[in-house]
Amino acid sequence: MSDGLTQRARHAPIDIVPLTSDDLQKWLKACDARSRRWVKSADFRANPASHCLLPGADGSLARVLAGIGDRDDPFCIGQLSAVLPAGNYRIAADWPEDLLERASIGWALGAYQFNRYKKRDPLKAKLVVASGALLRRVRGQVAGIYRVRDLVNTPAEDMMPEHLCDAVKTMAGDFNAKVSEIVGDALLKKNFPAIHAVGRAASHSPRLIDLRWGKSHHPKLTLVGKGVCFDSGGLDLKPASGMRLMKKDMGGAAHAIGLAHMIMSAGLPVRLRMLVPAVENAVSGNAYRPGDVLASRKGLSIEIDNTDAEGRVILCDALTEAAAESPQLVIDFATLTGAARVALGTDLPAMFCNHDQVAEGLAESAASVHDPLWRLPLYRPYRELIDSRVADILNSGGPYGGAITAALFLQDFVPDATPWVHFDLMAWNLRSRPGRPEGGEAMGLRAILAYLRNRFGDAA
Repeated sequence: MSDGLTQRARHAPIDIVPLTSDDLQKWLKACDARSRRWVKSADFRANPASHCLLPGADGSLARVLAGIGDRDDPFCIGQLSAVLPAGNYRIAADWPEDLLERASIGWALGAYQFNRYKKRDPLKAKLVVASGALLRRVRGQVAGIYRVRDLVNTPAEDMMPEHLCDAVKTMAGDFNAKVSEIVGDALLKKNFPAIHAVGRAASHSPRLIDLRWGKSHHPKLTLVGKGVCFDSGGLDLKPASGMRLMKKDMGGAAHAIGLAHMIMSAGLPVRLRMLVPAVENAVSGNAYRPGDVLASRKGLSIEIDNTDAEGRVILCDALTEAAAESPQLVIDFATLTGAARVALGTDLPAMFCNHDQVAEGLAESAASVHDPLWRLPLYRPYRELIDSRVADILNSGGPYGGAITAALFLQDFVPDATPWVHFDLMAWNLRSRPGRPEGGEAMGLRAILAYLRNRFGDAA
């Protein structure tokens, strides 16, 4: 799949002139009368996501005027890669490198196509990124986001736990990383009972996928991703409308994989570990039940209030293992609660964090690269909502504060001394916008990568 980027052009690339509505008036005053007449006849007003093709004297395309709302918006020209005619283009604006990087990422994300099952005409517009270093930075991020989108968009039939592991192994081969997995009943022998309990009803064996990369003397960074490859709800069965998009319930795993790709591609000086508990939450005679009490790797017993709150159950075993090596930072990703979407909508990932300094650093990075995150509180008084009369903890806290009680559940499996961030996200675009087609989506990864660069340093 082409990312719509190139470093070299045989002929001079066509200029893309990004303009706000205010900029347009100044540009028109400075341009020739012929161009002014053309822009007026095209009724181009430089509204965001609009464009105007300006012909040269010989009738060929001379330049593109691109309407933008804000040059800081990464997707200010995100629609152009999908609508411009074949050719090489460049951004003709005196922008600093950080703006060029963001705009180039937006262009490339607009060029994304999911064509595994349906043939599509390839896009032929290319953006010239003259700097090799900048192109590498952009491509490393874009490839990670493409990976997330591809994984989430793939139907569950072709993205069960074994397929998810194959995808991790393929990525590992690109970066000389090591992958191991614990599969089926071996999860019980290796003391991952919660993962096994959720996944045991499926014909596709549950597993824990474990990737390692980096040098032993570098600081430890561990990623965890919820890999529920399809969520029927279990015995607390979802209605048909609630089940329709549940191929995306492994979106947390996809985010962990996409971020791992970005980290390895950038060569960040970290000792990376990625853990993905991968299951299908299915229904059969041995499915776990409401009222069951499950064991966990940490030794805490879990009473099941609702089998459709399964993501936190598999994550607790993975988080216990993640914290066992005392990493400098643990980050988990999960399509965990509808409550987070009610609170923040579908575009804004909810962030929970047990260390204020880490949360503040992530918020600053999110603002700097225009990749939004929003912190919600780990409000300890709500912990009593997941108290159980028969076990150490309950897996669902009722209808109120659901994103918070889910995060508090996970927090019980992470030592206070271990810096930990939990992201509750949608992983899906409900509508198409410039650079963000409907379907699987990566959320917050550029912000997190920027934070990791600031904290751990750039490539060794």
